[in-house]
Amino acid sequence: MLIRFKRNLEKIAMGLLSFMPEEKDVKKLQATIREYEENDHLHLHLWKEGDDVLGAIGVQTVNDNQLMINHLTVNPSHRDQGIGSQMIAEIHRIYADKYDIVPSESVKAFYEKAKDDKSQP
Repeated sequence: MLIRFKRNLEKIAMGLLSFMPEEKDVKKLQATIREYEENDHLHLHLWKEGDDVLGAIGVQTVNDNQLMINHLTVNPSHRDQGIGSQMIAEIHRIYADKYDIVPSESVKAFYEKAKDDKSQP
């Protein structure tokens, strides 16, 4: 289940985002979280199963009709279980009526793979 980021989940969100290569530096990671908290065009969602938060997906409204997926990460011990693809599907379910959804360069390869996997029988 996709939930909106809340301040009380900040450490969990930072831990998940730290698995992304461009977010390894603590100061960069703190700035990223601060941006999600303060910028109305950025939205961070967390993937929760039971009591565990297993993934994060961050989106940005680029303009009135485009939404970009900027961050996509899954806890390494829960990878290859379809969580990333489920998060992308939920983002499409939530936002596709209003926005054309596109991946950023950092998530493009995974996004394309997830899209291709869904089109296979």
